[in-house]
Amino acid sequence: EIEKPVAVSELFTTLPIVQGKSRPIKILTRLTIIVSDPSHCNVLRATSSRARLYDVVAVFPKTEKLFHIACTHLDVDLVCITVTEKLPFYFKRPPINVAIDRGLAFELVYSPAIKDSTMRRYTISSALNLMQICKGKPLEIRGPYDVANLGLLFGLSESDAKAAVSTNCRAALLHGETRKTAFGIISTVKKPRPSEGDEDCLPASKKAKCEG
Repeated sequence: EIEKPVAVSELFTTLPIVQGKSRPIKILTRLTIIVSDPSHCNVLRATSSRARLYDVVAVFPKTEKLFHIACTHLDVDLVCITVTEKLPFYFKRPPINVAIDRGLAFELVYSPAIKDSTMRRYTISSALNLMQICKGKPLEIRGPYDVANLGLLFGLSESDAKAAVSTNCRAALLHGETRKTAFGIISTVKKPRPSEGDEDCLPASKKAKCEG
């Protein structure tokens, strides 16, 4: 059974302030489920209303069949890949393409690669296998910008490595917001108005349109 997330107010009496800013940080909730048996998928489906209470839902499938189910059917945001041991299967293109189309992100847990040379070999091997298929879209590497260099070892381009620790993370959070609603969400960005100097450079037809 999936428990309700602990309220932030129960964890912190006052929220920490973001350095250099006056507003407190926003603390999100995450549920990570280790899926080692098909029955675990049924539990997730049966308690989907409880799972929607979390900002991010991640699954860590232990077999190829469960990896396929996670990519193609489970209502989650992240598919976790960790390599404390050699993966018992190879990544295949069809389920990964379906996951990308569904807006899911893949999360590579790189901490084992830091601690042990054997784990490092397994991590890089699995990452390269995954990169050959998904081309870094969308991949999330946990950690700040200084670990983006790991993406280069995993076969990512410099821009994709930076996206893995920035824009892809935001996309995963937006996917979580969509999952928690019945219809989804739309993210909007306010377009800045052109300055007077910019307007002087516009053609006459464009100026008339702007003035109208």
